[in-house]
Amino acid sequence: MKNINHPEKGQKDSAPNALKNFTTPATDAAGDLRTLFIDSLKDIYWAENALVGALPKMVENATSAALSSAIKDHLAVTKNQVARLQSVFELLGEKAEGKKCEAMAGLLKEGDSILEGTVPGAVRDAGIIAASQKVEHYEIATYGTLCAFAKALGENEAAQLLTKTLAEEKEADMLLSDVAATKINFAAAETAPE
Repeated sequence: MKNINHPEKGQKDSAPNALKNFTTPATDAAGDLRTLFIDSLKDIYWAENALVGALPKMVENATSAALSSAIKDHLAVTKNQVARLQSVFELLGEKAEGKKCEAMAGLLKEGDSILEGTVPGAVRDAGIIAASQKVEHYEIATYGTLCAFAKALGENEAAQLLTKTLAEEKEADMLLSDVAATKINFAAAETAPE
């Protein structure tokens, strides 16, 4: 059935009321939920692997023992999440491979900017928490969507694995909030401007 609201692939709509912001899909665009699900898994697989590389830098720059410990612990969890994603790919009969996640690349770049833009101490630690929570919120949104896709596709084992990761990301976000609220934000607030 043709969608009367959008032009077919490769066609231009010459009607005077044509949609001005319609995006023509790429030739390899997902046309079904399973393909979108696999593409999204590749995206988060790249993202988790990028985090495995980025988290040690945050540990090295954190001055709070509680923050450093939380990030180290989450690094171990993230490595397990990569392995869990490999299991999801296997369940789906797909090769575990990443596709650059532009969102995560941007978040990691922003984290580097926060490190460059803050002096070591409580203010930098507050910045590390802010950057880390942005990452966690992105992951929570992604894993929530992946769980919903897996359930809709009847991929119940994959959904269970993804739900476990979703719970871990929520836990990491709560831990970061706790570290910020109990010590770091107050210490940062007391730091005198230069």
